[in-house]
Amino acid sequence: MSTAAITSSIERGLMDPRNYSESETLKDGTAVTVRSIRAKDSNSVLEAFKGMDKESVHRRFFSPKKELSPAELKQLTDVDFSKVIALVVTIQSPKGELLVGGGRYALEERRSTHAEIAFVTSGDYRGLGIASLMLKHLALIARKAGISQFDAEVLAANQPMLAVFRRSGLPVNVVRDGGTLHVTLSLHAELESQH
Repeated sequence: MSTAAITSSIERGLMDPRNYSESETLKDGTAVTVRSIRAKDSNSVLEAFKGMDKESVHRRFFSPKKELSPAELKQLTDVDFSKVIALVVTIQSPKGELLVGGGRYALEERRSTHAEIAFVTSGDYRGLGIASLMLKHLALIARKAGISQFDAEVLAANQPMLAVFRRSGLPVNVVRDGGTLHVTLSLHAELESQH
């Protein structure tokens, strides 16, 4: 679905973030669904985490991690859709729906117009535009909610994520703090519909 069509549907109030679902296509032509996460996605999230390579885990959690605790799993799947918006990207496989990526934003406590964003993509699906899709859909929802800026902490070595931000069409500011980069994205600009 085009960015304009999604924006139009959101503006008409037809999309509740709790029930968000849109069809998209990855760079390689794979049909995917971008949808809101559900509490019942716990097993899918656990399976997706088990299938992540060490590099993907490190990029998302900034440290090695072998498993998700029950509290972490609950935090990932049981969101309120007002202060936290969480979306997943799924494909249909012979075994049913397969979760291949996700993204979320969480409102910052000090500034209700700013939100912190994070993404994760399954190793086999990196480089196919999943993070760009997440950013596009999260930005559209965030604008409707009155959010003007996304913030992200990114490892300096995570050049693919930095490339996603730079290609987004949004004004990007990057400040380095050792091995971590603080990235800000202004949502006032139009988000380009590219993967």
